[in-house]
Amino acid sequence: MSDLFKKAVSLGLGLTLVSKEKVESVVGDLVKRGELAPSESKALIDKLMERGNEEQTGFKKMIEGQVEKVLIDLGVPTKTDVNRLNMRIEELEQKLSALEASQPAKKPETPILTSTPEIEQPPKGNEIE
Repeated sequence: MSDLFKKAVSLGLGLTLVSKEKVESVVGDLVKRGELAPSESKALIDKLMERGNEEQTGFKKMIEGQVEKVLIDLGVPTKTDVNRLNMRIEELEQKLSALEASQPAKKPETPILTSTPEIEQPPKGNEIE
C-alpha cells in the first residue's frame, strides 16, 4: 500500500500539467493491475485532481510573486502608481483650467528675440593701423 501511496503522491505533484483524462488513465491502469480497488478509483481521481489544482494555484502564486519582485527591483511602476499619477494629472489639469478661466485675457507680449541682430561692419580699406 505504501508503494501505491508513493505513486499517488508522485502523480499528484505532476498534476499541474496533467489532464483529468490522463489521471483517469493512470488510475485505471492501477485498477487493472489490481493495485487499487475499483471502488476507490473515483475517490483517488478526485483527490489527485484537487491536489493538482492546489499545486497549480501555489505555483501560480509563486511565479506572480517572483515577477512582482523583479518588476519592483527594476523600478517599474505598479498599476496603483499609474492610477494615482493619472488622478493627480486630472486634478492639476482642472486647477489649471480654473486658473486660466479666472485670469483676464492678456495682450500679446512683444516677441522675444531668439537671435542677436547683425552688427554692420565698417567697409574694408579704412582700417586703422
